[in-house]
Amino acid sequence: MGRAPASNKRQKREDYRKAHQDEGLAELPKKKFYRQRAHANPFSDHQLEYPVNPAVMDWSSYYPTFVAPIVRPTNEAQDVNSSSTPVRPLLKDITVADIGCGFGGLLVALAPKLPEELLLGMEIRTQVTEFVQDRIKALRNQNPNTGLFQNIACLRANTMKFLPNFFKKSQLQKIFLCFPDPHFKARKHKARIVSTTLNSEYAYVMKPGGIVYTITDVEDLHKWIVQHFGAHSSFERVPEDEQETDVCVLTMRIETEEGKKVERNQGHKFVACYRRMEDPPWPA
Repeated sequence: MGRAPASNKRQKREDYRKAHQDEGLAELPKKKFYRQRAHANPFSDHQLEYPVNPAVMDWSSYYPTFVAPIVRPTNEAQDVNSSSTPVRPLLKDITVADIGCGFGGLLVALAPKLPEELLLGMEIRTQVTEFVQDRIKALRNQNPNTGLFQNIACLRANTMKFLPNFFKKSQLQKIFLCFPDPHFKARKHKARIVSTTLNSEYAYVMKPGGIVYTITDVEDLHKWIVQHFGAHSSFERVPEDEQETDVCVLTMRIETEEGKKVERNQGHKFVACYRRMEDPPWPA
């Protein structure tokens, strides 16, 4: 018997994903129906949707149980004349971002470990984002009365271009950069997720005392990360003894899909964490 035509496989994947759009579905999605390239070009025009600034981002569909009650305007004329739908604010800010979250393993693992925080996965690949969203939806449906997994969400975004559009200054307490694309060729180094420019953007959205967590199985990339964060005035490296007692580091090592693959292949994992320092006072 020959292989099924590619068009038939594509149709099966589309039919499967449409079926998983059912809000009440509790079955976890299967990766084979969400095929996507391993990496995406961050400099391409991906026709992404993004807010003009963080204040106009409506998170209500991502964290429905954390939406603040609607306060009706007291000015009746203002209510009648208003043509735009107001943004429904959350009860608390997102404080944890997993940049390039992949298939959501870290998000799912951290959800019960950081129950008081709102966590956001940001992924540039369309079908991978869809998989994580369906996974979260299924997990919520499997735990309807516990509140589990209500504090995590995923959206499609290119953080190399639009990170400050989603987060205000000093908002985040944790940023995870797990097994990013190493971009081995020198001419591709500009596409690495760690650079002098991007580190400044991480510093902008991070609260002083917050931590950037990095892990990779590529030693050359690890050295690049250490070099660029080490040279940035807003960050200091977290001491190794403190790093190794951090529950987020342990989770990051073993719960991401890439981390599990490295474990199976008996590869090395290189970890470096950096704390956001206080900004120096302005000169009088």
